[in-house]
Amino acid sequence: MQNRNSPSGPYDALAATIRVWAYELGFQAVGITDTDLSAAETGLLDWLARGLHGEMDYMAKHGVKRSRPAELIPGTLRVISLRMNYLPPHALDSEQVLQQGERAFISRYALGRDYHKVLRNRLARLTDKIRAEVAIFDGRVFTDSAPVLEVELASKAALGWRGKHTLLLTREHGSWFFIGEIYVNLPLPTDEPQEEHCGSCTRCITICPTQAITAPYQLDARRCISYLTIELKGHIPIELRPLIGNRIYGCDDCQLACPWNRFAQTTAESDFVVRHGLDDVGLTELFAWDEAEFKAKLAGSPIHRIGHEQWLRNIAVAMGNAPHSPSIIAALQSRAAHSSELVREHVSWALAQQCATQPANR
Repeated sequence: MQNRNSPSGPYDALAATIRVWAYELGFQAVGITDTDLSAAETGLLDWLARGLHGEMDYMAKHGVKRSRPAELIPGTLRVISLRMNYLPPHALDSEQVLQQGERAFISRYALGRDYHKVLRNRLARLTDKIRAEVAIFDGRVFTDSAPVLEVELASKAALGWRGKHTLLLTREHGSWFFIGEIYVNLPLPTDEPQEEHCGSCTRCITICPTQAITAPYQLDARRCISYLTIELKGHIPIELRPLIGNRIYGCDDCQLACPWNRFAQTTAESDFVVRHGLDDVGLTELFAWDEAEFKAKLAGSPIHRIGHEQWLRNIAVAMGNAPHSPSIIAALQSRAAHSSELVREHVSWALAQQCATQPANR
């Protein structure tokens, strides 16, 4: 619902046209907000001061520019926030994969092509349309690519509300979607934020394998499996390894547990459909990929950016957590003398785990 105190006239008409263009470009929702994130700034600074961002130094690099859009991009008056569904159709049921310890679980958002490129291209096309319509327009697009408080902006823009797991939620579509933004220098009419609808539910908190959600709306990234398998470049803490299970890239547990995701819709975007059978593949098969095969098969995938070494590290941990298997032990032994100390250490740990679970001879 638009704010009745918003500017009227040509900017009302432009905002309506922008929404039409956004839907035509494949976005499922669009909202507009001002740049006041002062309510979120205190929480951000406290989170950073407590070191809960772990080794994600980029979270603190730009200081308060993350919570002050007009300081990041001078002249910014409004932020257009957009949402695009990504849940791939026909992917093997996540719970089924998670229950098969010898299979690899990859977060559903990473089964297709890199969302950064897809969204950035659509956002750029939308800015081109606005620029052609308004001579004074200036804007910049973002999609998880700069110091932007995406969820705060999206919730202010009425795309949903921040869930207790810290992700954006909607009653109509759950949380299986990407968010992108356009910072603009136009005084467009703004949208009224939605009410939150988590109520007393704490399923996302309870289900988290590593208890990374320490309280409603509070995330200790250092314990989050997505952080451990993607952002953390070094050794995964030993005490957290058994809790990772067979999750080799990201984690969806908090989303899988959320009741609102009963209403989630699969994507119509061909770029987000499953590639290379990554929704249903064995750990040993992926562990056998050499660096050339890793680069070739995952080119254009968000997984590509973690690199082959980290890929092997993650899979080694999952293999250590898998049911005892001679084929898994053989695969681990094939990498026991790997050139990377990081890989060798995690392989050594995994082999010890496999040996510890070996059935006793009768």
